[in-house]
Amino acid sequence: MRSKESLSVVIDRRRALQGLALGLTVGASPARALDFAQFLQNLWPQAQEAGVSRETFEAAVSSLTPEPGVLAKPKAQAEFTISIPAYLAGAVTNGRVSRGQSVAAELAGPLRRATARHGVPGEIIVAVLGVESNFGTATGGADVLKVLATLAWKGHRAETFIEEFVDALIMLEKGYATRAQLRGSWAGAMGEPQFMPSAYLKFAESDDGAGAPDIWRSHADAIASIANFLAKSGWVAGVPAVVEARLPESFDYAAFDLDFGRWRALGVARADGEALPSGGAASLYLPAGADGPAFLISDNFEAIRQYNTSDAYAMSVALLAERIAGREIPLTPWPRVAPLSTADVKAMQQLLTEKGYYRGTIDGKLGRTSRNAVHAFQIAEGIQPADGFATKGVLARLRGR
Repeated sequence: MRSKESLSVVIDRRRALQGLALGLTVGASPARALDFAQFLQNLWPQAQEAGVSRETFEAAVSSLTPEPGVLAKPKAQAEFTISIPAYLAGAVTNGRVSRGQSVAAELAGPLRRATARHGVPGEIIVAVLGVESNFGTATGGADVLKVLATLAWKGHRAETFIEEFVDALIMLEKGYATRAQLRGSWAGAMGEPQFMPSAYLKFAESDDGAGAPDIWRSHADAIASIANFLAKSGWVAGVPAVVEARLPESFDYAAFDLDFGRWRALGVARADGEALPSGGAASLYLPAGADGPAFLISDNFEAIRQYNTSDAYAMSVALLAERIAGREIPLTPWPRVAPLSTADVKAMQQLLTEKGYYRGTIDGKLGRTSRNAVHAFQIAEGIQPADGFATKGVLARLRGR
């Protein structure tokens, strides 16, 4: 343990070297370089309050420089900017289904244990693994600490990334990971489950209950961690996340949120001829409008959305899982869909807010809140079918055209 005096000398020396390195490596002015170094040092009180020692803090920040490319990465994620049929075409491929089935067979033991502990079906766990990291083969090679520090310094959600940076320091402090293990995506997600540091601290779980969960190298720990995440996000055992439905010809689209029993009473049936679940809440979801497949989505769909708030993401996991389990879905073909731009979605959300239908964030992302607002507007205006599908036609009607 260094004395306070000697530690301060080391800190000063590291700051000076860091400032020089910044100017050399990223072409920054001395003022800009020192700005980054000072920013990191200003995080010390927050790290200290979280239980990080000074030695761990200094060892982590002393060699950090900004990541030049990370701030140039696009802020919009593909799952929010392309149509759901297009997204699914890339996410739920025959090759990925086949690989998922092989992985499910290879890892049957850990999957059984995870399902027994948390009630999450093995095919759902494997589907998350497939969508997140191509079954553990694409975990990312970025320096997570460097990425998080850069995004905390100059990113568009700086406060969030400051918290994630401190959580990464906690992982180092507690010995959950080595500095070399902190590798992941350009946004800071790590390992096979692509957990942010905060998710690791909350949800990472060892398959055997011994030692720190190794989500980078252990398939079994990754499986246990994904199951724990979904369970703690509200997963209900025995209820499907998604059921493809057949709507009766007389269906009036007046209701979107009922339970499976009420849907059955309205003449809604499963597309594959099997019986609808006996109970549980379910929402009607028409991701390509009334001309495309119809789905009843349960609370478990929402649990998947806690992993990624995109409907396209949750649908890709749910449908990939169904296909891995050997069930063909959807049976109804997808129609051609022209997606709205982010600017158009924001304009739609703003107009729906002004008319009293939307009470969410104006973020350009279509989700359940936006879908229900569009549905309410369609019902009020007598637009049929009132399928909750956001289109240029709906936007034009909102604009009074």
